[in-house]
Amino acid sequence: MGRSRRTLPEELLLLALDPTTGTTAQPQSLDLGLAGAQLVELALAGRIAPDGDRIAVVAPRPTGDPTLDCALELLRRRGAPVRAVNWIGGPRLGLRQTYLSHLERCGMVHAVEGQMCGVLPTTRYQATDTAISREIKARLDSAIRTGVPPDPRTAALAALAHAVGLGKHLYPGNEGRSSRSRLRDLIRHDPMGGLVAHAVMDVQNGAAAQPRRSPAPAGRQAPGPGVRTAPEPARGVPAQPRHGSMARAVAH
Repeated sequence: MGRSRRTLPEELLLLALDPTTGTTAQPQSLDLGLAGAQLVELALAGRIAPDGDRIAVVAPRPTGDPTLDCALELLRRRGAPVRAVNWIGGPRLGLRQTYLSHLERCGMVHAVEGQMCGVLPTTRYQATDTAISREIKARLDSAIRTGVPPDPRTAALAALAHAVGLGKHLYPGNEGRSSRSRLRDLIRHDPMGGLVAHAVMDVQNGAAAQPRRSPAPAGRQAPGPGVRTAPEPARGVPAQPRHGSMARAVAH
């Protein structure tokens, strides 16, 4: 995979980055969205494919992107298809910071150091070229406005933006209500993007505990909707913190 094209995790993060404050919208759900965006990017690259509600590795060769290749290798080591909802719901230590640091190295954002309450060091990130973010959003705007089925990459980006709750950030207020609705509807245009987006929303809704089961036999009661089981083992991308310290607060 060449580096001339921005990856979906990078585009999702740029969409979420507020150009005025340097903070990211929906930081908690955004972490889930970034993990999901990695899956979609790997699928677009032909490395993984959906297998029902699971993700299967079909071509383990590297993509050339170190962060994506780390995720691909972790998937390969599983040895069997993994449920998308369990993969996305696993701990993602430092994933957002990894991509912010990458965007900084690429010159798309720059770090602004500060302090919270005059004591705690913080780092905010300002876009160095807001035209990039405008171009990404323009693709969503075009798909929403024209009603023409978008390309798979744009459809997946729209699905992820909706899943992590960026609709109100991108199309705020009552005037943005119809755009938010159409953004949600774009989820149907890419099967992989739809699978991942629904998995992101399921994790947020606490529905990642078990695969769907057939009705319980007579005399036995199926687990209630609030019952959870232990998550699968952690699968995260190693953090690459700036200045070598995890103590530094990153702008949320």
